[in-house]
Amino acid sequence: MKTVKQIDLLLKNEPGTLSSVSELLGSNGINIIAFYVTTTKEEGRLHFVANDPDKAINVLRTASYEIFVKEVIACETPNHPGGMNAVLKPLKSAGINVDYIYPCIGTGAITVLIIGVGPVQKALEIMHDNWIRVIGDELYHT
Repeated sequence: MKTVKQIDLLLKNEPGTLSSVSELLGSNGINIIAFYVTTTKEEGRLHFVANDPDKAINVLRTASYEIFVKEVIACETPNHPGGMNAVLKPLKSAGINVDYIYPCIGTGAITVLIIGVGPVQKALEIMHDNWIRVIGDELYHT
């Protein structure tokens, strides 16, 4: 299955917490290549894709962070008005709900989206049938 690993990390919602995670990962040579953060009054959740997910998982677990790993889809989308719909419309037609979507940062000449869907395998098949470029492990090296 051509997916990438998303790491979900529960954090306290207080100043410096996100910075500490970024510093820990950075000092271990791990680059966050896509992320989004959600918060409530007391806690936050960092969802991210790293350039070396296995190392990131090991570093975070060693530092006693509680993490969850999920397979998500990284795909290329056209970079023009309405371009995202080239990805969303086939999923909609197939009755696949997009749980969340966020962009990669610094991917150069292409625009890459991280998409959380269920079921993943069916979404991959729909994307393949609609000529949507899905990016697997090569995302870790962009």
